[in-house]
Amino acid sequence: MKILVCISSVPDTTSKINFTADKSAFDKNGIQWVINPLDEFALTKAVKLQETQGATVTVINVGDAATEPVIRKALAIGANDAVRVNLDPKDSYSTAKEIAAVAQNGGYDLVLCGKESIDYNGGSVPGMVAQLLNQPFVNASVGLDVNGNDATAVREIEGGKETISVKLPAVIAGQKGLVDEKDLIIPNMRGIMSARTKPLQVVEPASSEVKVQGVTYDSVPPRAAVKMVSPDNLDELVRLLHEEAKVI
Repeated sequence: MKILVCISSVPDTTSKINFTADKSAFDKNGIQWVINPLDEFALTKAVKLQETQGATVTVINVGDAATEPVIRKALAIGANDAVRVNLDPKDSYSTAKEIAAVAQNGGYDLVLCGKESIDYNGGSVPGMVAQLLNQPFVNASVGLDVNGNDATAVREIEGGKETISVKLPAVIAGQKGLVDEKDLIIPNMRGIMSARTKPLQVVEPASSEVKVQGVTYDSVPPRAAVKMVSPDNLDELVRLLHEEAKVI
């Protein structure tokens, strides 16, 4: 079985996010980059399938050379090899189209990814990949078992969970719960050293088509100062909630 795991390079959650002076782009200066946490759940699941079913695991990233340290970390976690599409992605469609092209040419049985990246939270790439490949798609998966050409995925729905059976090849987008957090793999020294020699193929993009383009970015406005209200002054509390907070 061949598994393709999509990984995105995203800012560490502790990073302070800024934009350029003209607000036309994200300011990358001083940012620590990590594997998108939801993609890390997918990667860990793929490595487990590698251990139990002899699967080969390839990670794919659409990005420029600056993403290679993150790709090497994915290799240190346990992926066999990696593909980097040499493209600075501008929208979900261009990203999905490049992933689908690699998946199609590589003949992968299973495409795994996080349901969204934590930077833009678009959540549209996995579904687009499945549509472009014309393959079954399960989103927000919190459980996955593979038996031959059959996969059983569990996803969360309103008020419960749904179990879905699909035929491979398929695209599965996971989230927290796809594997237990305690099972997430921290690369050891042996993994880090072996990652340096694992194949990392750089391919040029198959298309330059972009359907959506960001125009401007704005930071979240700072929180207003806290106003203390005496517990005996309920009229003032109601006034503030009504006139200023506008929640009642």
